Amino acid sequence: MENKEPSNAKEEQLEEVMEETTEAVDGQVEETSTPSMEEQLAEAEDKYKRIAAEYYNYRERTSREKANMFHDGVRDTIEKLLPVIDNLERAVAAQQDKEDAFYKGVEMTLKNFKEILTAMGVEEIPAVGEKFDPSLHAAVSHIEDENFGENEISIEMMKGYKYKDKVIRHSMVQVAN
Repeated sequence: MENKEPSNAKEEQLEEVMEETTEAVDGQVEETSTPSMEEQLAEAEDKYKRIAAEYYNYRERTSREKANMFHDGVRDTIEKLLPVIDNLERAVAAQQDKEDAFYKGVEMTLKNFKEILTAMGVEEIPAVGEKFDPSLHAAVSHIEDENFGENEISIEMMKGYKYKDKVIRHSMVQVAN
């Protein structure tokens, strides 16, 4: 029987070690178990919301960029056309005979051109009699004249234009006092 006692003791020790190992493995398995369906659903919903928000921001940003590119293109085109309108205004101002057919044709062309620019949102920058504003006007000369107030524009040498509150070309002016 002595032989069986040590054997029983070894079996008991072996059983204890197996129980401890099983408990340790079970504890690890519980810690690394897969997330529940609710957790997976919450994670998927969060991921969906993030992707939806990123897409919305992308769509808004590209829409703004597209509009800005369009307005930049319009401004560039108008800026290139402004010398034409300047020349038409000079032609109308230089003509002596206001009943001449050529004068009337140039005047109608100028009027039509201005109407088109106005319909596009282009505005002339007011100058003569206005206070000098460096964001709208470029002073090319200065005079002392009592007929005008402080920093008042006395002469407009070249008209300025703006499109959608952005200056395309500053007015070239003479400032008094």
